[in-house]
Amino acid sequence: MTGSDAPWRLLALPPLGEELVRDIFRPLGAEVSVPAARDRDGLHAALADADLVVGDYTGTLRLDAAAVAAAPNLAFVQMPSVGVDSCDLDALTAAGVAVANAAGANARSVAEWALAATLDLSRSLTWVDRLMRSGAWPQLEAAAHGADELGNRRVGVLGMGAIGTEAVRLFEAFGCSVAYWSRRRRETGVFKEIDELLATSDVVVVCLPLTRETRGLLDAGRLALLPQGALLVNVARGGIAPDDAVLGALESGRLAGAALDVYDEEPLPADHPLRRHENVLLSPHCAGATRQAQLNIITKVRDNVAAVVEGRPVANVVNAVDPLIRRR
Repeated sequence: MTGSDAPWRLLALPPLGEELVRDIFRPLGAEVSVPAARDRDGLHAALADADLVVGDYTGTLRLDAAAVAAAPNLAFVQMPSVGVDSCDLDALTAAGVAVANAAGANARSVAEWALAATLDLSRSLTWVDRLMRSGAWPQLEAAAHGADELGNRRVGVLGMGAIGTEAVRLFEAFGCSVAYWSRRRRETGVFKEIDELLATSDVVVVCLPLTRETRGLLDAGRLALLPQGALLVNVARGGIAPDDAVLGALESGRLAGAALDVYDEEPLPADHPLRRHENVLLSPHCAGATRQAQLNIITKVRDNVAAVVEGRPVANVVNAVDPLIRRR
């Protein structure tokens, strides 16, 4: 078959077994392939024939400008995640390639992790657990280290997408006083400019996408605006609150604790000082890794691939390209 009669050629980049990938997408009528090698050369070779790409949620196989140039037939990229920072949106947009994400698929899961992590920091749960496992009985030390109720704390949420909106709802349900900052002001909720929000928040929850505008947003100067002994919870991207700035705020006491699911470099280097700081709750970028969220993501990805194959517009396009995907 040639032209419009030929099956769409789908290149799947997630680090999943090849048979699993084929089982997910083959019923949709696409011709499915995976890279022969998970490196730059393997990616570029596989892109040469691809019409559609399901991106790599780990960010290892990045769709940068060189990758876009290696993909002359590429018409659509579907990220199996909310974040699209592993895609060069400028290069893809210039090439006429629509990029879609899985917006909202893991909102509940990530927001619940943010709430659970805040509770952990507030009550020193993981800190006490580590001491108990070492043979100690830190009954008195637990209260001295941190034993604050969450309900009377001021929570500031950065970003009001699906995750931020759900985080606001959950923290308000605990009785917290919640305000937010977002690039677009909402009709409901308590909005504060970012510096005011930081200065008046006992807990800051970061839910922003990583963009040119948000990279380094919470640098050392911004973190210094926080009240002494505040908590930071980052479920967004490490580059928004750089690791060095977070570590500095912890060592100065400005931050009493930080719950981090994301880092400047992932995996977090084995010798990184954040791994040794007793007031840090570490998580390997898995805040959204619930069964429910994974099913939601698979469903959204499959639905969009099916829409391409069937000639329908796709959902959740994040760049200024027509959501009705046409062959190049």
